[in-house]
Amino acid sequence: MKYLILILVIAVVNNLDNIGVRIAYSIRGIKISTLINLWISVITFIISAAAAFSGTLMLVFLSKRLASVVSMLLLSAIGIWIIIEPVIKKHQSNLKPSNEAGGKGFWHVLGNPNHADRDGSKHIDFQEATVLGIALSINNIGGGMGAGMIGLNSFLVGLFSAIFSFLALWAGNYIAEFFMRWKLGNAATIVAGMALIAIGIEQIL
Repeated sequence: MKYLILILVIAVVNNLDNIGVRIAYSIRGIKISTLINLWISVITFIISAAAAFSGTLMLVFLSKRLASVVSMLLLSAIGIWIIIEPVIKKHQSNLKPSNEAGGKGFWHVLGNPNHADRDGSKHIDFQEATVLGIALSINNIGGGMGAGMIGLNSFLVGLFSAIFSFLALWAGNYIAEFFMRWKLGNAATIVAGMALIAIGIEQIL
């Protein structure tokens, strides 16, 4: 039961960006069909499960204690980044207004997932969804590796990450409305980051 809760927490935290992307798309009228959402979830499953499996493999080369320390550092670093990333992005946007039309290549989308609609069609196709899925799943690698290193099942990590990815992109608008109504946006980010830090620290206690 404990491990299932840890998997659920990591899966939810890994998919926070999906909610933000969905909100940005809704505001701009960009649609993500159910089929495209499923494809993004498949990509999320593959990358998240592979990251968790690689973390499990590292247990072969590291002692249990060292693996716990490395896992703690990974999860805590990701938790800290989740907390401070909105502040950094806000500061950067104030210094340099974004020019969406200026760069729409693969690497640009990896750094800016909400710019995945490269042809301006207001619809995410399979090619754009593939890039978007990879961009959103990159954030799952650190958490996935950390999950694998604390002995969590890599298949379940990938499965629940994929499920929450689908739900986040599908329900992002409704979640955003709830957060904005109760002014919980910043609080939710802080709580998510603190949850990962707590999971990390718990591994060495």
